[in-house]
Amino acid sequence: MPATPDLPPQVFRQAVEQAALAISITDAKANILYANPAFERVTGYKLAEVLGNNQSMLSYKVTPGLVYESLWAQLARQRAWNGMLVNRRSDGSRYLADLTITPVVGADGKTSHFLGMHRDVTEVHHLERQVQNQKAMIESVVDAAQVAICLLDERDHVVLDNQEYKKLIGDLGREPASTLLTNLRQQMGAGFDLARRRRQAVRHREVKVELAGGGHGQATRWFACALSWFEEQDASADAFYEPTRRHYLLLTAQDITELKRQQEAIRINSLAALLTEQERIQSLRETLAGAVYQLEGPLNTLTAAVRLLERRRGKGEDSAERNECQREDAFDVAIDTALRDSRTALDTLRACIPHQQNEVMQPLNLNEVLRDVLKMATADLLGSGIVVEWYPAAELPPVRGGATQLAATFRHLLANAIEAMNERRVGDQGRERLVRLFTQFHADHVEVILEDTGPGIPAEWRYKVFEPFFTTKGAARGHLGMGLSMAQDTVSRHGGLIDVDPDYAEGCRVRVQFPLGAARDGMPT
Repeated sequence: MPATPDLPPQVFRQAVEQAALAISITDAKANILYANPAFERVTGYKLAEVLGNNQSMLSYKVTPGLVYESLWAQLARQRAWNGMLVNRRSDGSRYLADLTITPVVGADGKTSHFLGMHRDVTEVHHLERQVQNQKAMIESVVDAAQVAICLLDERDHVVLDNQEYKKLIGDLGREPASTLLTNLRQQMGAGFDLARRRRQAVRHREVKVELAGGGHGQATRWFACALSWFEEQDASADAFYEPTRRHYLLLTAQDITELKRQQEAIRINSLAALLTEQERIQSLRETLAGAVYQLEGPLNTLTAAVRLLERRRGKGEDSAERNECQREDAFDVAIDTALRDSRTALDTLRACIPHQQNEVMQPLNLNEVLRDVLKMATADLLGSGIVVEWYPAAELPPVRGGATQLAATFRHLLANAIEAMNERRVGDQGRERLVRLFTQFHADHVEVILEDTGPGIPAEWRYKVFEPFFTTKGAARGHLGMGLSMAQDTVSRHGGLIDVDPDYAEGCRVRVQFPLGAARDGMPT
């Protein structure tokens, strides 16, 4: 193989002269013997100003002495040194120099010269520090955020998270991102995959998570979730000329459980107030209608008697009878006046009956209606020491009906059960105070069953309890006997049936059945 010819010496000199890197050559004591034009541009010193001067003329006091000790220790071992120094230009301004110093060893094995090469990396350092500061600031803000934040790769693996997210791991007992994304996919359906393909952000989606260990074996947590997709360019050398992108998903989840509880409490309280008002109006309507009915009977009897008396008077033939009739004219006038005033009073009473308002019929899940009723009755149940066993059907078809009407009906049935168990009777001591509530789905109807361990309803009262004004408690205790009558009326308007089970011996069992799709639109409330 032929030997490579030596390059002419001037080529080396021209290469150093024209190099973009600041190059200087010093003697073994670091006195400058040569500097190229790039050295002049970086330091601001002319060649004549630096020749013969020590390289330390560029040093600035903020560079720690330990750095220089390390530099000279490395050079003493005839090894190259690379590091950062804060240097000073001729105008006094400072810059950061990325410096490499290489010892030049002679044939005698001693260091004769030093070759110094450095470049101004002030701007690069400034940009790097800005990036680091921003990164640290972002990480601090994200970590301090009161919202759970995590970053997932294309396989939905968490690659970055914050402290709130770590807390969620402890609370949920499993990977929160997996749980939340699964619920979001179920909630959004095909819209989730569409948003992912189009990289469309998903804003404020409320997600419910059921946890083990709460009341009745479950606890509910609510989160407001948002999704954002973005791309990151691959920073590896392989991707320099052929850029590749990685896709990431940013998931944020804010715990809104307490807010949902407050909203639910407000909703339940509003519903309870609405039902109480409607029950009051309905009770007043039924009471006035019953009073009118009760008063019309004697008044009709009295009217018939007056008419009979008038017919008899018309048949009188002798003068004695006619004289007797004349003597009774004043009495007749009084009777007519009383009848007329009584009719007027009845008409006034009818006019006082509140007008019935129509409630829009809509598909209802009776499980949700009954759940609201149980929430409204929680205080009464706890105060009475009553245990509730709630057995909702896993799948229940909707029933068309009035939400407030049905809620009022079941609320009254539950109140009856609570009051029945509060009745202290001989032999009831130590008896379990229990309410069982079932929903069942049959081929053509939905059934609700309410059982209690109270004294029960005698067989002879099975149908009488649904009659207006029938009560076993007495009006003196505030009971007019209209509750079950109103409940039966509501169920009938929904095309359903309500009945007391005569074969239930442990207390009282009420069955309520609603045929599917039988309710009429716009039924009165």
